[in-house]
Amino acid sequence: MQIRRKGRCPWNMLASWTVVALLGSIASYSQSSDVIYEGARLIVGDASAPIQNGSFVVRGGRIIAIGERSSIKTPAGAAHVDLTGKTVMPTMNNIHAHLGYEGYVSWSVENHTPENVLDHLEREAFYGVGTTMAMGEQPTDFAIEFQKNQLAGKFPPAARFFFAAGMAPPGGGPDALLIQGTGPLHAVYEVSSPEEAVAAVRKIAAMNIRELKFWVDNRDNTRGSRKKMPPEVYRPLIEEAHKHGMIVHAHATNLEDQKGVVEAGVDVLVHTLMAEKVDNEFLAILKSKRPYWTPVMGLGDRSELCDGDNGFVEQVLPDNVVADIKAGKTWLPSPPCSSPASAQFAQREENLQYNFPKYIAAGARIVLGTDAGVSAKYSYGFAEHHEIGMYVRLGLTPAEAIIASTSRPTEVLRIKDTGVLAKGKRADFIVLNANPLENIRNTREIDAVYLEGARLDREALRAKFKQAKGGSR
Repeated sequence: MQIRRKGRCPWNMLASWTVVALLGSIASYSQSSDVIYEGARLIVGDASAPIQNGSFVVRGGRIIAIGERSSIKTPAGAAHVDLTGKTVMPTMNNIHAHLGYEGYVSWSVENHTPENVLDHLEREAFYGVGTTMAMGEQPTDFAIEFQKNQLAGKFPPAARFFFAAGMAPPGGGPDALLIQGTGPLHAVYEVSSPEEAVAAVRKIAAMNIRELKFWVDNRDNTRGSRKKMPPEVYRPLIEEAHKHGMIVHAHATNLEDQKGVVEAGVDVLVHTLMAEKVDNEFLAILKSKRPYWTPVMGLGDRSELCDGDNGFVEQVLPDNVVADIKAGKTWLPSPPCSSPASAQFAQREENLQYNFPKYIAAGARIVLGTDAGVSAKYSYGFAEHHEIGMYVRLGLTPAEAIIASTSRPTEVLRIKDTGVLAKGKRADFIVLNANPLENIRNTREIDAVYLEGARLDREALRAKFKQAKGGSR
Protein backbone atom coordinates (compact mmCIF):
# COMPACT_ATOMS: atom_id res chain seq x y z
CA MET A 1 0.00 0.00 0.00
CA GLN A 2 1.33 3.40 -0.97
CA ILE A 3 2.18 5.99 1.64
CA ARG A 4 1.00 9.42 0.57
CA ARG A 5 2.98 12.55 0.56
CA LYS A 6 1.11 15.79 0.75
CA GLY A 7 -0.06 17.14 -2.59
CA ARG A 8 1.24 20.49 -3.76
CA CYS A 9 -0.99 23.08 -2.09
CA PRO A 10 0.08 26.67 -2.72
CA TRP A 11 -2.55 28.00 -0.32
CA ASN A 12 -0.90 31.37 0.23
CA MET A 13 -0.98 32.08 -3.48
CA LEU A 14 -4.61 31.00 -3.66
CA ALA A 15 -5.56 33.16 -0.70
CA SER A 16 -4.30 36.35 -2.31
CA TRP A 17 -5.85 35.40 -5.64
CA THR A 18 -9.16 34.64 -3.90
CA VAL A 19 -9.39 38.13 -2.45
CA VAL A 20 -9.22 39.62 -5.93
CA ALA A 21 -11.79 37.16 -7.27
CA LEU A 22 -14.16 37.83 -4.41
CA LEU A 23 -14.10 41.56 -5.05
CA GLY A 24 -15.46 40.91 -8.51
CA SER A 25 -18.25 38.58 -7.41
CA ILE A 26 -19.40 39.71 -4.00
CA ALA A 27 -21.95 42.19 -5.30
CA SER A 28 -23.89 39.50 -7.12
CA TYR A 29 -23.42 36.85 -4.44
CA SER A 30 -24.42 38.66 -1.25
CA GLN A 31 -28.00 38.84 0.00
CA SER A 32 -28.99 41.06 2.91
CA SER A 33 -32.80 40.74 3.09
CA ASP A 34 -35.75 38.50 2.32
CA VAL A 35 -36.42 37.96 -1.37
CA ILE A 36 -39.63 36.61 -2.89
CA TYR A 37 -39.43 35.03 -6.34
CA GLU A 38 -42.83 35.13 -8.01
CA GLY A 39 -44.66 33.65 -10.97
CA ALA A 40 -42.37 30.88 -12.23
CA ARG A 41 -43.16 27.27 -12.94
CA LEU A 42 -41.39 25.41 -10.11
CA ILE A 43 -39.92 21.97 -10.78
CA VAL A 44 -39.41 20.59 -7.29
CA GLY A 45 -36.78 17.97 -8.21
CA ASP A 46 -38.55 14.89 -6.86
CA ALA A 47 -41.66 13.03 -7.97
CA SER A 48 -43.91 15.96 -7.02
CA ALA A 49 -45.91 17.66 -9.74
CA PRO A 50 -44.54 21.05 -10.81
CA ILE A 51 -46.10 24.15 -9.30
CA GLN A 52 -47.35 26.01 -12.37
CA ASN A 53 -47.61 29.52 -10.92
CA GLY A 54 -45.37 29.39 -7.90
CA SER A 55 -43.55 31.62 -5.49
CA PHE A 56 -40.90 31.07 -2.89
CA VAL A 57 -39.23 33.19 -0.25
CA VAL A 58 -35.51 33.10 0.47
CA ARG A 59 -34.01 34.27 3.74
CA GLY A 60 -30.37 33.85 4.67
CA GLY A 61 -29.72 31.51 1.76
CA ARG A 62 -32.60 29.16 2.63
CA ILE A 63 -36.10 28.71 1.29
CA ILE A 64 -38.52 29.63 4.09
CA ALA A 65 -41.78 29.32 2.14
CA ILE A 66 -42.80 27.83 -1.20
CA GLY A 67 -46.05 27.03 -2.97
CA GLU A 68 -48.72 28.40 -5.25
CA ARG A 69 -48.28 32.12 -5.75
CA SER A 70 -51.61 32.91 -4.13
CA SER A 71 -50.68 30.96 -1.00
CA ILE A 72 -47.36 32.66 -0.21
CA LYS A 73 -47.40 35.70 2.03
CA THR A 74 -44.76 38.30 1.23
CA PRO A 75 -42.63 39.20 4.26
CA ALA A 76 -42.53 42.87 5.14
CA GLY A 77 -39.72 44.64 3.36
CA ALA A 78 -38.93 41.73 1.05
CA ALA A 79 -37.47 42.38 -2.38
CA HIS A 80 -39.55 41.08 -5.30
CA VAL A 81 -38.16 39.17 -8.30
CA ASP A 82 -40.71 38.64 -11.06
CA LEU A 83 -40.11 35.30 -12.79
CA THR A 84 -43.34 35.18 -14.78
CA GLY A 85 -42.85 32.95 -17.81
CA LYS A 86 -39.70 31.35 -16.38
CA THR A 87 -39.10 27.84 -15.06
CA VAL A 88 -37.11 27.20 -11.88
CA MET A 89 -35.48 23.88 -11.01
CA PRO A 90 -32.89 22.86 -8.40
CA THR A 91 -29.25 23.02 -9.31
CA MET A 92 -27.82 19.72 -10.54
CA ASN A 93 -25.48 17.54 -8.51
CA ASN A 94 -22.68 15.55 -10.16
CA ILE A 95 -21.31 12.55 -8.27
CA HIS A 96 -18.55 11.61 -10.72
CA ALA A 97 -15.93 13.96 -12.16
CA HIS A 98 -12.14 14.30 -12.22
CA LEU A 99 -10.92 17.68 -11.06
CA GLY A 100 -7.72 19.66 -11.25
CA TYR A 101 -5.67 18.10 -14.04
CA GLU A 102 -7.35 19.47 -17.16
CA GLY A 103 -6.09 22.82 -18.39
CA TYR A 104 -8.68 23.12 -21.14
CA VAL A 105 -6.89 21.10 -23.85
CA SER A 106 -3.64 20.60 -21.94
CA TRP A 107 -3.69 17.88 -19.31
CA SER A 108 -0.95 17.48 -16.72
CA VAL A 109 -0.19 16.81 -13.07
CA GLU A 110 1.38 20.28 -13.11
CA ASN A 111 -2.11 21.72 -13.59
CA HIS A 112 -3.27 20.28 -10.27
CA THR A 113 -3.46 23.34 -8.04
CA PRO A 114 -6.17 24.82 -5.82
CA GLU A 115 -6.73 27.53 -8.44
CA ASN A 116 -7.42 24.96 -11.14
CA VAL A 117 -9.75 22.87 -9.00
CA LEU A 118 -11.65 26.04 -8.14
CA ASP A 119 -11.82 26.99 -11.84
CA HIS A 120 -13.38 23.62 -12.59
CA LEU A 121 -15.94 24.08 -9.82
CA GLU A 122 -16.75 27.56 -11.10
CA ARG A 123 -17.36 26.14 -14.57
CA GLU A 124 -19.70 23.58 -13.01
CA ALA A 125 -21.61 26.32 -11.18
CA PHE A 126 -21.81 28.45 -14.33
CA TYR A 127 -23.90 25.71 -15.93
CA GLY A 128 -26.16 25.21 -12.93
CA VAL A 129 -24.31 22.52 -10.96
CA GLY A 130 -24.43 22.98 -7.20
CA THR A 131 -22.19 20.12 -6.02
CA THR A 132 -19.51 18.05 -7.71
CA MET A 133 -17.72 14.97 -6.38
CA ALA A 134 -14.15 14.22 -7.44
CA MET A 135 -13.98 10.49 -7.95
CA GLY A 136 -10.82 8.82 -6.69
CA GLU A 137 -8.15 11.09 -8.20
CA GLN A 138 -7.48 13.60 -5.41
CA PRO A 139 -4.56 13.39 -2.96
CA THR A 140 -6.26 13.02 0.41
CA ASP A 141 -4.47 15.86 2.23
CA PHE A 142 -5.16 18.23 -0.65
CA ALA A 143 -8.84 17.30 -0.85
CA ILE A 144 -9.45 17.60 2.88
CA GLU A 145 -7.77 21.00 3.00
CA PHE A 146 -9.60 22.28 -0.07
CA GLN A 147 -12.96 21.17 1.29
CA LYS A 148 -12.23 22.76 4.68
CA ASN A 149 -11.30 26.08 3.08
CA GLN A 150 -14.35 26.11 0.85
CA LEU A 151 -16.65 25.40 3.79
CA ALA A 152 -14.95 28.25 5.66
CA GLY A 153 -15.95 30.64 2.86
CA LYS A 154 -12.41 31.34 1.68
CA PHE A 155 -13.17 30.80 -2.02
CA PRO A 156 -15.41 32.60 -4.52
CA PRO A 157 -18.83 31.08 -5.31
CA ALA A 158 -18.58 27.69 -7.00
CA ALA A 159 -20.05 24.21 -6.92
CA ARG A 160 -19.48 22.56 -3.57
CA PHE A 161 -16.54 20.15 -3.55
CA PHE A 162 -16.93 16.54 -2.46
CA PHE A 163 -14.47 13.72 -3.01
CA ALA A 164 -14.10 9.96 -2.85
CA ALA A 165 -10.85 8.24 -1.98
CA GLY A 166 -9.50 5.96 -4.71
CA MET A 167 -8.21 2.38 -4.50
CA ALA A 168 -6.68 0.10 -7.13
CA PRO A 169 -4.09 -2.63 -7.65
CA PRO A 170 -0.45 -1.46 -7.82
CA GLY A 171 0.01 0.53 -11.02
CA GLY A 172 -3.58 -0.12 -12.06
CA GLY A 173 -6.93 1.55 -11.82
CA PRO A 174 -6.92 4.98 -13.46
CA ASP A 175 -6.58 4.92 -17.22
CA ALA A 176 -3.37 5.71 -19.06
CA LEU A 177 -4.13 9.43 -18.94
CA LEU A 178 -5.48 9.85 -15.41
CA ILE A 179 -2.67 7.80 -13.89
CA GLN A 180 -0.21 10.41 -15.16
CA GLY A 181 -1.70 12.69 -12.51
CA THR A 182 -2.66 10.30 -9.76
CA GLY A 183 0.67 8.45 -9.89
CA PRO A 184 3.03 11.34 -9.13
CA LEU A 185 0.67 12.68 -6.44
CA HIS A 186 0.17 9.23 -4.85
CA ALA A 187 -3.53 9.95 -4.97
CA VAL A 188 -4.70 6.32 -5.16
CA TYR A 189 -4.32 3.73 -2.42
CA GLU A 190 -2.66 0.70 -3.97
CA VAL A 191 -3.62 -2.73 -2.60
CA SER A 192 -2.92 -6.25 -3.78
CA SER A 193 -4.36 -8.44 -1.01
CA PRO A 194 -7.46 -8.60 1.18
CA GLU A 195 -5.41 -7.56 4.19
CA GLU A 196 -4.04 -4.48 2.45
CA ALA A 197 -7.52 -3.54 1.23
CA VAL A 198 -9.01 -3.75 4.72
CA ALA A 199 -6.12 -1.77 6.23
CA ALA A 200 -6.50 0.93 3.58
CA VAL A 201 -10.25 1.20 4.19
CA ARG A 202 -9.62 1.62 7.92
CA LYS A 203 -7.06 4.34 7.25
CA ILE A 204 -9.48 6.19 4.97
CA ALA A 205 -12.35 5.85 7.45
CA ALA A 206 -10.15 7.23 10.24
CA MET A 207 -9.92 10.49 8.26
CA ASN A 208 -13.72 10.70 8.23
CA ILE A 209 -13.86 10.15 4.46
CA ARG A 210 -17.23 8.66 3.62
CA GLU A 211 -16.93 7.87 -0.10
CA LEU A 212 -14.62 5.29 -1.67
CA LYS A 213 -14.02 4.25 -5.27
CA PHE A 214 -12.16 1.22 -6.53
CA TRP A 215 -11.26 0.30 -10.09
CA VAL A 216 -11.90 -3.11 -11.69
CA ASP A 217 -10.89 -2.93 -15.29
CA ASN A 218 -9.60 -5.16 -18.09
CA ARG A 219 -7.18 -2.44 -19.14
CA ASP A 220 -5.04 -3.30 -16.11
CA ASN A 221 -4.23 -6.59 -17.83
CA THR A 222 -2.54 -4.66 -20.64
CA ARG A 223 0.02 -3.08 -18.31
CA GLY A 224 2.70 -5.73 -18.29
CA SER A 225 2.21 -8.26 -15.51
CA ARG A 226 -0.31 -6.13 -13.59
CA LYS A 227 -3.71 -7.62 -12.95
CA LYS A 228 -7.08 -6.08 -12.20
CA MET A 229 -8.51 -6.20 -8.69
CA PRO A 230 -9.99 -9.68 -8.12
CA PRO A 231 -13.14 -10.51 -6.12
CA GLU A 232 -11.10 -11.91 -3.24
CA VAL A 233 -9.78 -8.36 -2.72
CA TYR A 234 -12.81 -6.20 -3.50
CA ARG A 235 -15.29 -8.29 -1.50
CA PRO A 236 -13.58 -7.68 1.87
CA LEU A 237 -12.94 -4.09 0.76
CA ILE A 238 -16.69 -3.51 0.34
CA GLU A 239 -17.53 -5.35 3.55
CA GLU A 240 -15.06 -3.33 5.61
CA ALA A 241 -16.16 -0.04 4.05
CA HIS A 242 -19.77 -0.77 4.94
CA LYS A 243 -18.77 -1.45 8.54
CA HIS A 244 -17.57 2.17 8.62
CA GLY A 245 -20.70 3.52 6.96
CA MET A 246 -18.96 4.31 3.68
CA ILE A 247 -20.54 4.55 0.22
CA VAL A 248 -18.58 2.40 -2.24
CA HIS A 249 -18.35 3.14 -5.98
CA ALA A 250 -17.00 0.50 -8.36
CA HIS A 251 -15.56 1.24 -11.81
CA ALA A 252 -16.36 -1.85 -13.88
CA THR A 253 -16.74 -1.92 -17.63
CA ASN A 254 -17.42 -5.50 -18.71
CA LEU A 255 -20.28 -7.86 -17.93
CA GLU A 256 -18.34 -10.27 -15.73
CA ASP A 257 -16.96 -7.50 -13.54
CA GLN A 258 -20.28 -5.66 -13.29
CA LYS A 259 -21.93 -8.87 -12.13
CA GLY A 260 -19.16 -9.40 -9.59
CA VAL A 261 -19.17 -5.97 -7.97
CA VAL A 262 -22.96 -5.67 -7.82
CA GLU A 263 -23.31 -9.15 -6.35
CA ALA A 264 -20.64 -8.19 -3.79
CA GLY A 265 -22.82 -5.30 -2.62
CA VAL A 266 -21.26 -2.20 -4.15
CA ASP A 267 -23.42 0.88 -3.60
CA VAL A 268 -22.73 2.70 -6.88
CA LEU A 269 -22.02 0.94 -10.16
CA VAL A 270 -19.98 3.15 -12.48
CA HIS A 271 -20.18 2.81 -16.29
CA THR A 272 -22.51 1.03 -18.64
CA LEU A 273 -21.68 -1.84 -20.94
CA MET A 274 -20.53 -0.51 -24.30
CA ALA A 275 -19.05 -3.56 -26.03
CA GLU A 276 -21.52 -6.26 -24.93
CA LYS A 277 -25.14 -6.69 -23.98
CA VAL A 278 -26.58 -7.41 -20.54
CA ASP A 279 -27.86 -10.92 -19.90
CA ASN A 280 -30.62 -12.33 -17.72
CA GLU A 281 -28.26 -13.34 -14.94
CA PHE A 282 -27.02 -9.77 -14.57
CA LEU A 283 -30.54 -8.36 -14.71
CA ALA A 284 -31.53 -10.70 -11.88
CA ILE A 285 -28.58 -9.43 -9.81
CA LEU A 286 -29.59 -5.83 -10.48
CA LYS A 287 -33.17 -6.58 -9.42
CA SER A 288 -31.91 -8.13 -6.19
CA LYS A 289 -29.38 -5.44 -5.26
CA ARG A 290 -30.81 -2.24 -6.85
CA PRO A 291 -27.53 -0.28 -6.84
CA TYR A 292 -27.19 3.35 -7.72
CA TRP A 293 -25.88 3.55 -11.27
CA THR A 294 -23.77 6.24 -12.87
CA PRO A 295 -23.54 5.34 -16.57
CA VAL A 296 -21.11 8.20 -17.53
CA MET A 297 -21.66 7.68 -21.24
CA GLY A 298 -21.11 11.03 -22.91
CA LEU A 299 -17.32 11.03 -23.01
CA GLY A 300 -17.56 8.42 -25.77
CA ASP A 301 -19.73 10.67 -27.97
CA ARG A 302 -18.50 13.03 -30.65
CA SER A 303 -18.08 16.55 -29.37
CA GLU A 304 -21.17 18.70 -29.72
CA LEU A 305 -18.87 21.19 -31.45
CA CYS A 306 -18.81 18.80 -34.40
CA ASP A 307 -22.46 19.61 -35.05
CA GLY A 308 -21.71 23.21 -35.98
CA ASP A 309 -21.61 26.36 -33.92
CA ASN A 310 -22.59 25.59 -30.35
CA GLY A 311 -22.67 28.71 -28.22
CA PHE A 312 -23.71 26.75 -25.14
CA VAL A 313 -20.36 24.93 -25.15
CA GLU A 314 -18.19 27.57 -26.78
CA GLN A 315 -19.04 30.27 -24.25
CA VAL A 316 -16.65 28.80 -21.66
CA LEU A 317 -13.82 27.84 -24.04
CA PRO A 318 -11.15 30.08 -25.55
CA ASP A 319 -11.39 30.21 -29.34
CA ASN A 320 -8.16 28.28 -29.86
CA VAL A 321 -9.44 25.50 -27.61
CA VAL A 322 -12.63 25.24 -29.71
CA ALA A 323 -10.47 24.94 -32.83
CA ASP A 324 -8.30 22.25 -31.22
CA ILE A 325 -11.32 20.19 -30.20
CA LYS A 326 -12.73 20.33 -33.73
CA ALA A 327 -9.35 19.26 -35.09
CA GLY A 328 -9.08 16.36 -32.62
CA LYS A 329 -6.08 17.91 -30.86
CA THR A 330 -7.18 17.00 -27.36
CA TRP A 331 -5.02 15.52 -24.64
CA LEU A 332 -7.15 12.39 -24.55
CA PRO A 333 -7.06 11.27 -28.19
CA SER A 334 -10.27 11.90 -30.10
CA PRO A 335 -11.03 11.94 -33.82
CA PRO A 336 -11.42 15.28 -35.56
CA CYS A 337 -14.90 16.41 -36.48
CA SER A 338 -14.10 15.66 -40.12
CA SER A 339 -13.77 11.92 -39.39
CA PRO A 340 -16.78 9.72 -40.22
CA ALA A 341 -18.37 7.65 -37.47
CA SER A 342 -16.65 4.28 -37.04
CA ALA A 343 -18.22 0.83 -37.06
CA GLN A 344 -17.22 0.56 -33.40
CA PHE A 345 -19.22 3.69 -32.62
CA ALA A 346 -22.27 2.21 -34.36
CA GLN A 347 -21.96 -0.97 -32.30
CA ARG A 348 -21.63 1.11 -29.12
CA GLU A 349 -24.83 2.93 -29.97
CA GLU A 350 -26.67 -0.33 -30.61
CA ASN A 351 -25.55 -1.71 -27.24
CA LEU A 352 -26.53 1.48 -25.42
CA GLN A 353 -29.99 1.40 -26.96
CA TYR A 354 -30.37 -2.22 -25.82
CA ASN A 355 -28.75 -2.03 -22.39
CA PHE A 356 -29.85 1.30 -20.95
CA PRO A 357 -33.59 0.59 -20.58
CA LYS A 358 -32.84 -2.86 -19.20
CA TYR A 359 -30.66 -1.45 -16.41
CA ILE A 360 -33.49 0.91 -15.50
CA ALA A 361 -36.23 -1.73 -15.70
CA ALA A 362 -34.15 -4.02 -13.47
CA GLY A 363 -34.07 -1.36 -10.75
CA ALA A 364 -30.71 0.35 -11.18
CA ARG A 365 -31.18 3.82 -9.68
CA ILE A 366 -29.63 6.19 -12.19
CA VAL A 367 -27.72 9.14 -10.77
CA LEU A 368 -25.86 11.91 -12.58
CA GLY A 369 -22.13 11.64 -13.19
CA THR A 370 -20.12 12.78 -16.19
CA ASP A 371 -16.49 11.59 -15.99
CA ALA A 372 -15.60 15.17 -16.99
CA GLY A 373 -12.00 16.18 -16.54
CA VAL A 374 -10.08 14.10 -19.03
CA SER A 375 -10.88 15.95 -22.25
CA ALA A 376 -11.87 19.51 -23.12
CA LYS A 377 -14.42 18.12 -25.58
CA TYR A 378 -16.53 16.85 -22.66
CA SER A 379 -15.85 19.06 -19.75
CA TYR A 380 -17.19 20.77 -16.68
CA GLY A 381 -20.79 21.96 -16.66
CA PHE A 382 -21.86 21.41 -20.24
CA ALA A 383 -21.18 17.67 -19.87
CA GLU A 384 -24.02 17.40 -17.34
CA HIS A 385 -26.52 18.76 -19.85
CA HIS A 386 -25.29 16.38 -22.54
CA GLU A 387 -25.45 13.44 -20.14
CA ILE A 388 -29.05 13.99 -19.06
CA GLY A 389 -29.94 14.50 -22.71
CA MET A 390 -28.63 10.99 -23.35
CA TYR A 391 -30.81 9.66 -20.52
CA VAL A 392 -33.89 10.99 -22.29
CA ARG A 393 -32.77 9.84 -25.71
CA LEU A 394 -32.30 6.33 -24.30
CA GLY A 395 -35.68 6.13 -22.60
CA LEU A 396 -36.13 8.28 -19.48
CA THR A 397 -38.72 11.03 -19.37
CA PRO A 398 -37.42 14.56 -18.81
CA ALA A 399 -38.93 14.50 -15.31
CA GLU A 400 -37.02 11.29 -14.50
CA ALA A 401 -33.79 12.77 -15.86
CA ILE A 402 -34.22 15.84 -13.66
CA ILE A 403 -34.71 13.68 -10.56
CA ALA A 404 -31.57 11.72 -11.51
CA SER A 405 -29.59 14.94 -11.71
CA THR A 406 -30.97 16.89 -8.73
CA SER A 407 -32.40 15.03 -5.74
CA ARG A 408 -31.11 11.48 -6.21
CA PRO A 409 -27.42 12.48 -6.18
CA THR A 410 -27.93 13.93 -2.70
CA GLU A 411 -28.75 10.40 -1.49
CA VAL A 412 -25.29 9.26 -2.57
CA LEU A 413 -23.61 12.43 -1.31
CA ARG A 414 -25.63 12.08 1.91
CA ILE A 415 -26.53 15.72 2.10
CA LYS A 416 -30.02 16.85 3.02
CA ASP A 417 -29.79 20.60 2.45
CA THR A 418 -30.15 20.74 -1.34
CA GLY A 419 -31.48 18.83 -4.37
CA VAL A 420 -35.12 19.91 -4.17
CA LEU A 421 -37.04 23.16 -3.94
CA ALA A 422 -38.56 22.89 -0.48
CA LYS A 423 -38.89 24.76 2.78
CA GLY A 424 -35.69 24.61 4.81
CA LYS A 425 -33.46 23.72 1.87
CA ARG A 426 -30.64 25.84 0.51
CA ALA A 427 -31.79 28.18 -2.22
CA ASP A 428 -29.70 26.45 -4.90
CA PHE A 429 -31.65 26.85 -8.14
CA ILE A 430 -31.54 27.56 -11.86
CA VAL A 431 -33.84 30.02 -13.60
CA LEU A 432 -34.64 28.84 -17.13
CA ASN A 433 -36.22 30.60 -20.09
CA ALA A 434 -38.02 27.44 -21.22
CA ASN A 435 -39.56 24.32 -19.72
CA PRO A 436 -37.28 21.24 -19.58
CA LEU A 437 -40.26 18.98 -18.88
CA GLU A 438 -41.28 19.62 -22.49
CA ASN A 439 -37.78 19.26 -23.92
CA ILE A 440 -34.78 18.27 -21.81
CA ARG A 441 -32.54 20.54 -23.87
CA ASN A 442 -34.32 23.45 -22.23
CA THR A 443 -32.07 22.96 -19.20
CA ARG A 444 -29.61 24.84 -21.41
CA GLU A 445 -31.82 27.92 -21.54
CA ILE A 446 -30.22 29.37 -18.42
CA ASP A 447 -31.25 32.85 -17.36
CA ALA A 448 -29.60 32.76 -13.91
CA VAL A 449 -28.00 30.46 -11.35
CA TYR A 450 -28.38 30.95 -7.60
CA LEU A 451 -26.23 29.30 -4.96
CA GLU A 452 -27.44 29.56 -1.39
CA GLY A 453 -29.81 32.34 -2.40
CA ALA A 454 -27.27 34.54 -4.17
CA ARG A 455 -27.13 35.11 -7.90
CA LEU A 456 -23.95 33.94 -9.58
CA ASP A 457 -22.17 36.52 -11.71
CA ARG A 458 -22.17 34.42 -14.86
CA GLU A 459 -21.12 37.28 -17.11
CA ALA A 460 -17.91 37.82 -15.14
CA LEU A 461 -17.22 34.09 -15.15
CA ARG A 462 -17.88 33.82 -18.90
CA ALA A 463 -15.40 36.59 -19.60
CA LYS A 464 -12.78 34.91 -17.42
CA PHE A 465 -13.25 31.51 -19.06
CA LYS A 466 -12.99 32.90 -22.59
CA GLN A 467 -9.74 34.69 -21.75
CA ALA A 468 -8.13 31.62 -20.16
CA LYS A 469 -4.96 30.31 -21.67
CA GLY A 470 -5.59 27.08 -23.49
CA GLY A 471 -4.48 25.05 -26.45
CA SER A 472 -2.78 21.74 -27.18
CA ARG A 473 0.83 21.07 -26.28
